[in-house]
Amino acid sequence: MATKKTKSPNPVIAENKKAAFNYFFEERYEAGMVLEGWEVKALRAGKAQLTDGYVVIRNGELFVIGAQINPLGTASTHVRPDAVRTKKLLLHAEEIQRLIGKVEQKGYTLVPINLHWKNGRVKCEIALAKGKDTHDKRHVIKEREGKREVERAMKERHR
Repeated sequence: MATKKTKSPNPVIAENKKAAFNYFFEERYEAGMVLEGWEVKALRAGKAQLTDGYVVIRNGELFVIGAQINPLGTASTHVRPDAVRTKKLLLHAEEIQRLIGKVEQKGYTLVPINLHWKNGRVKCEIALAKGKDTHDKRHVIKEREGKREVERAMKERHR
C-alpha cells in the first residue's frame, strides 16, 4: 500500500527578502521563466539566489538580470553553465504593456520577489515596486526591534 505525499501548493525555491526591505510593492505578477536543463536541476536542489536580481524591459520582453542559479557539481561536461545568465520571463502581452507604462513613471521598478514551483514549472513572482526612503527603512527596523522586545518579555513572563 503506497502512501501519498502531501506537497505544499507553491513550494518556494528562493526568496528575495532584501526587496521587501528596500521597496514598497504596488502590484504583483507571476511570470514563467525560460530555463536550461541544468538550471532546473540546480533549482530542484535549491541553488538559487535572487538578492541582487532585478527585472528589465527590452524590446517589449521582460528579463531577469543578476538572479543567480549555481550549477550542480555533477553538471554535464558539454554544457557551459553560467550562474548569472540573463533569463527571459514570460507574461501576457497586455500585462507587459501595462508594466511598460508604469515603469516609465518616475520611481517605479520591477523586482523579483521569489521563485516557486507551480504544476511542475518554475514561476518567478515579480512586483512593481517603489523605492523606500531611509526614514521608512528605519521605521521598519524600529517595528521589528519592538516586536522582538515584546516576544522576549512574553517569553520571560511564561517561565
